[in-house]
Amino acid sequence: MKVFFLFLFVICCENLCGQNKHLLNQLVKNKHLIALWDFKEAKGEKRKSLLGPYELSEMDGQIERVDEGPLSGYSAKFGHGAYLSLPNNQTGFLNIYGMGQGVTVAAWVKWTGETTGFVGGMWNEYLDGGKRQYGLFVSLPHYNGKNQVCGHISYTGKPTPPFPYSSDYSASKQEVKANEWTFVAFTYDGRYIRSYVNGQFQSREKELILNTKGFDGYPDGLIQSKNPYYFPDGIGNNGSDFTVGAVLLKRGMGNFFKGQIGGLAVFNHALSPKELNKLAKK
Repeated sequence: MKVFFLFLFVICCENLCGQNKHLLNQLVKNKHLIALWDFKEAKGEKRKSLLGPYELSEMDGQIERVDEGPLSGYSAKFGHGAYLSLPNNQTGFLNIYGMGQGVTVAAWVKWTGETTGFVGGMWNEYLDGGKRQYGLFVSLPHYNGKNQVCGHISYTGKPTPPFPYSSDYSASKQEVKANEWTFVAFTYDGRYIRSYVNGQFQSREKELILNTKGFDGYPDGLIQSKNPYYFPDGIGNNGSDFTVGAVLLKRGMGNFFKGQIGGLAVFNHALSPKELNKLAKK
């Protein structure tokens, strides 16, 4: 079935104008690609993956299409409370989980520089105590990720003991520049989470993590590296929906991404630095 979708996709790439064919072909050639959205659809339409049967529905409003984007020449504009969603029972191969299981989430974004923004993944912080699995964020300041690319992974679906929130995420050393197209990505290989900006990985030294002092076992706070972030627990099969542009928090939907998303790709494998660097240069 996947071979059939690949065939149709390559044919489409050869016949549609306005697309970045080199980048699209590079993406679809990767055998680990599960889904790829280029956000060419107009507001009110479902956003269809170019690979696989994954159609994202608009929730809580419509999402405007902007005539600008790195994949299709278009992008989706977020920031007014609307987001995209795929119910858990339709996630199929996007429901990536297991010990030692890898994942990569990569996106082309133009972030406004405002607040925490969820880009995409299976991440739910509230229902049944939390259904977190994997998710790509821009700017998670609570645990040393302000203005940086953050890759979240969870096995239990719940907060990281003894803290009130999940601290299990990588955070890039580089910051994401506001109002510029940026290729953001994280990988997880079953042991380490790594964050990338424009295809580049930069390691971070061990540091004191904000908001961790005074908790059981951490009277002086937690000291660790945020990139790469060591997390050998694996990814849980926790029942989350796949969403783009927002996640469910205790107070309702939140962490709304503000800006444009021009492409989103999910792989069931940790892409190599070389692979991500090539995608950033296309």
